[in-house]
Amino acid sequence: MNVQVQRIEGRNIVVDLGKTTGIMYPEEQVAGEYYRIGDRLRVYIVKVETTNKGPVILVSRSHPKMIAKLFELEIPEVASGIVEIKSIAREAGSRSKVAVSTKEEGIDPIGSCVGQKGSRINTIIAELNREKIDIIEWSENPAEFVSNALSPAKVLNIEIKNEEKIASVTVPNDQLSLAIGKGGQNVRLAAKLTGWKIDVISVDGENKQTEAAPEAEPKSETEEAVESQE
Repeated sequence: MNVQVQRIEGRNIVVDLGKTTGIMYPEEQVAGEYYRIGDRLRVYIVKVETTNKGPVILVSRSHPKMIAKLFELEIPEVASGIVEIKSIAREAGSRSKVAVSTKEEGIDPIGSCVGQKGSRINTIIAELNREKIDIIEWSENPAEFVSNALSPAKVLNIEIKNEEKIASVTVPNDQLSLAIGKGGQNVRLAAKLTGWKIDVISVDGENKQTEAAPEAEPKSETEEAVESQE
């Protein structure tokens, strides 16, 4: 939703929600963004906390579902459900990966999100202060999904171990650094996106990077209640 920065209390940002106010704690802010009184922002409502002073509405700019809401606002196919967002992995302020799919014949889910000449995705990127967004085609086939998630790197072979939920990925020697990404970011986001532990190895077998998918955190009852009302 659209809000305006009302005041700054230490590192906390208090925003005007109309009939009430919300608060954005430091961990919900995006590194590299600077907020000033009067700034207009788009935020995601995370949950409502009960305190001694009454209910407090927590808002976020860094939450992965901030990406989902922006897609709904800017992409009609997402808003209507023709294109579905299956999962999101985000390192706020730096890079995100978004997996999309559709059951409609003749619809390109990635093209729908990108828009003509990048018009749709560029609007979202601008709202997020140039955060990079990779749009990935989701697949129920784990090998295909993991391969897509490691984009823009090219994958030669994937060995899937379903019981351990491990994907061993072989890439060309000259694609290893691209598959891993700066500081391991690309493979780390791919693991978060797919929910698979990913081993990346070059053809010569000398270089390797392993990234395990984090366990999902359960939602609080208040977060679920807020989401159901949005």
